[in-house]
Amino acid sequence: MSESVSRQGSDVVPRHVGIIMDGNGRWAEAQGKPRVVGHRAGVKSVREVVRLCREAGVGSLTLFAFSSENWNRPPREVALLMRLFITVLRREVKLLKKNNVRLRVIGDTQAFEPKLQQRILEAEAETADCDGLTLNVAANYGGRWDIVQATRQVALQLQQGELSVDQIDESMLQRFMCLSEQPEMDLLIRTGGEERISNFLLWQCAYSELFFSEALWPDFADAAFAEALDAYASRQRRFGKTGAQVADVTVAQ
Repeated sequence: MSESVSRQGSDVVPRHVGIIMDGNGRWAEAQGKPRVVGHRAGVKSVREVVRLCREAGVGSLTLFAFSSENWNRPPREVALLMRLFITVLRREVKLLKKNNVRLRVIGDTQAFEPKLQQRILEAEAETADCDGLTLNVAANYGGRWDIVQATRQVALQLQQGELSVDQIDESMLQRFMCLSEQPEMDLLIRTGGEERISNFLLWQCAYSELFFSEALWPDFADAAFAEALDAYASRQRRFGKTGAQVADVTVAQ
């Protein structure tokens, strides 16, 4: 890992990293194997990236595991993914707890079968006291869904007279969004060579730095992650200001 990445606690390290884990199926197909083999291989990359985030000092990591659009995949693949999700939750939760990693699952989990819903609740409860890295797994999640569900909660408060129209602003709506209590997303990574956001955390990644990796997710490891963090560290984040203004603030600090 490069020097710029290894400086734990430095402001060049993103507080919150999001990853669209793309390429599992293509990785398996390239080897003449069923797509589910790629999904299983991708679990190893999840473990590695969790470890790398802990070592780098990242506070939150959000992984796009299953989108609301993924239900459109072949039924057999969806069923295998659901079974794999249950298995991974059962096997990995002890390791997460041992490494002080808190697990959260975001998305419309009510669409899952009761057994999976229960396992999610149990895994979250088992790691609830961990205060190191927060690992968010987005499952049956969509950025548009997130905005809609937040809007519905605001509308309900309006209907009940707990909120006035004049009180509605960005900060008010954000309170009802997933991950509202965590740092805004600084870095969004997509693997697999595709260059789109695919309805992932649309609100939360408004000012994210984007990094697109050619590596398929099962091949995404130390070097690829270090490249993403180095790219992030090299960028000037202006948030609407000019480069000169940001440079002046940096010099003053």
